[in-house]
Amino acid sequence: MSANAPDDVVLVTMTAPTEAVAVALVRAAVEARLAACGTLQPQVRSIYRWQAEVCDEAEVLVILKTTAAAFRGLRDQLVAQHPYDCPEVVATPVVAGHAPYLAWVRENVG
Repeated sequence: MSANAPDDVVLVTMTAPTEAVAVALVRAAVEARLAACGTLQPQVRSIYRWQAEVCDEAEVLVILKTTAAAFRGLRDQLVAQHPYDCPEVVATPVVAGHAPYLAWVRENVG
């Protein structure tokens, strides 16, 4: 994330095994001010290779809104609290958006 300015907004994608786990992870991140919010999309289907097997699982997709400066702390917290051995935690820079919304994200992180 070093290519981004510290106050740049990023979207962090994560999956969780259940809605309850997703809610707990997002709530902890928002309470710690590591993310402004998280959107949960239940009932997604992931097909992936894990430990030499192809898996096909129902999951919950989570998109967290944060800043580049907060990403490392958010990533570390999610990985520490996540039940998966190797959770997906991927940041994507926001290149444009509704200025008042991006300002709201910045105000609610940190």
